[in-house]
Amino acid sequence: MANHKSALKRIRNSETKRLRNRYQHKSTRTVIKKLKETEDKAEAEKLYPEVVSMIDKLAKKNIIHDNKAANLKSKLAKHIASL
Repeated sequence: MANHKSALKRIRNSETKRLRNRYQHKSTRTVIKKLKETEDKAEAEKLYPEVVSMIDKLAKKNIIHDNKAANLKSKLAKHIASL
């Protein structure tokens, strides 16, 4: 266990951030799944900007890697184009 006050605070902060990151990542994955399951092109195009925004936010905060974000956006755009 940590011995310094600053180390204890760091543990608390890390746990809070971990939970927040996990929540945001899971929310984004859920919306991506919803978009992939969509069969209606108009609805998918409407949902796409929201999903891209969420992915970009994850990449900006280093929750996911920039390249992974780019790959996800590319795959989603291909999916929408194929509808």
